[in-house]
Amino acid sequence: MNNFNKVNMKKNVLNVLTFVATAAALAFAGCSSKDDPAPEPVDPDADRWITVAGALMGTNPGDGNGGTMVYAVGKANAKDSTYAVDVYSNGFPVKSNRTARLQSSADGNTLFNIAYTGDNGGEFSRYKVNGGKNYVQEDVSVNISQYAGTSPRWAKLFDGDKTGIAVNVTAPTANNASDAAKPFEYYRGTATVLALDLQAVLIRGYRQYQIPLAREEELLGHSIFRLDAPVLNKAGDKLLIGTWMQKRNPSTGATESAFTRLGSKTVVVDYPSLENPRVISSTVGFGDNSGYRSFNSFLAEDGTIYQATQRDSKGSHILKINANNEYDNSYTFSLNSALGVQGAYVDCWRYAGDGKAVVLYTQEGSSQGYAAYVDLIAKTAVKVTGIAYDSDLNFGQYQGVLVSGDEVYIAVTPVGKDGNIYILNSKTGSVAKGAKLVNRAGNHYIGIF
Repeated sequence: MNNFNKVNMKKNVLNVLTFVATAAALAFAGCSSKDDPAPEPVDPDADRWITVAGALMGTNPGDGNGGTMVYAVGKANAKDSTYAVDVYSNGFPVKSNRTARLQSSADGNTLFNIAYTGDNGGEFSRYKVNGGKNYVQEDVSVNISQYAGTSPRWAKLFDGDKTGIAVNVTAPTANNASDAAKPFEYYRGTATVLALDLQAVLIRGYRQYQIPLAREEELLGHSIFRLDAPVLNKAGDKLLIGTWMQKRNPSTGATESAFTRLGSKTVVVDYPSLENPRVISSTVGFGDNSGYRSFNSFLAEDGTIYQATQRDSKGSHILKINANNEYDNSYTFSLNSALGVQGAYVDCWRYAGDGKAVVLYTQEGSSQGYAAYVDLIAKTAVKVTGIAYDSDLNFGQYQGVLVSGDEVYIAVTPVGKDGNIYILNSKTGSVAKGAKLVNRAGNHYIGIF
C-alpha cells in the first residue's frame, strides 16, 4: 500500500471516529435536555434595595400628616415572612412637613423626594440608599417653590431616571374678579409645568399659562382645580397631565360639591418645550384622572397610555389614550362591571407589563381597601385573594407599588395594625406573604419603592 492510500485510510478512520463521538455527544445532550430540570431564571434585580415607607399620624389616625419614615431591605428579606420591618422605630425621617412625595430610581439605589408644605416645601433632595436606615442625603438640592409652590405634585418620568415633572395650578379666579362690570367668562388658575433634571439636580425649564376649557364649559363655571400624574408618550414629544376638575357658581363664586361632571380631561403639552397646552376629553369616563399621591397614567409597550379615573359618577374607569395623543372612546372598561361592585374607586394602581396591572381600590359603602388583578386587553378585573383584608385597611394615601419583573410588591397595613409586604405575580396570579410590617397607633405604611 502506497503512502497516499495509507493517509486516506487514516483520514477515513478519523472521520468515522469523529462522527461516532459527535453522534454520542448529541444523543447525550438530547437526554440531558429532557431529563435535567430547566435552570432557574435569573433575577436581575436580586441585589436591589427595596424602600418601605410609612406615614406618621398628625392629628387624626391615618391622616399621614406627621411626616414620613423610610427603611431599606434586601429583596430576600422583603420576601421572607419571618423577617420584620419596623420603619417607625428603626427608620430614617425623610424631609417633609407632611407626607413626603417619594420616587425611587429604577435600581432602587437612589430615593428622590420633594418636601410637601412647610418651611422646606418644594425642596427637592436626593438620597443614596445604603440599607436599613442608612440614607445619605447627597450634597445637591434645588427648591422649586417659587415656580410651583410649596405643595407641588410631581412624578418621575420613565426615561431612565433623567427627569421629574412638577405641576401646579393656582386657585381659579373669575376673569371679572377685579371689575364686576365686565361680563363673566371663566374661572381659571395659572398652571405651572416644570422639568427637573434628576441627575444634575437643576430646573431644566418651566412654563406658566392659563389652560382654557371649551367656552360653553367655562360659562357654566367649570375649571381645572389641580394638575398631577404627568406621563411621557412613546414618541417622547408630548407630556400628558391628569386633571382634577372643579365647578363654581358663576353668580356667587361658591364652589359646588354636586354637579354634572364633564368627560375626563387631560392636558397635553409639547415636550421638552412644555409649550402649547391643549385639553383632550373622554366620552367614556366622567371622573378626574389626577390620581392622588401616585402614578395614575402608564405607557404600555405598544404606545397606548392607560389612565384611571377618580370621583367618577359611574365608578372608576380605565381609559385609553392612543399613540396620537387622543382618547380612544371605543375602549370601554368599567371597574364596576368588571369587579361586579358599585362605586369602584381607584386609590392607586400600577402597570405591570404586557397589558397587566394591579389596582388598589375601594367600593361603595366602605373605605376598606382591596387589591385586584387587571387585564387591560381583555378588560377584566379579579379581586386578589390571599391578602389579609381588614376593615381598617385604607389605600387612600398610598404612593408606591414596586414592579420587578413579573412581581408586584405592595405594603398592606390597616391603620394602627401590623401587616405584611405582599408579592403578587402579574403573570400567574399567585400571592406570597412577605416581611411583617410592624405598625404604631394611628400610622400606616404607604408604599414600596
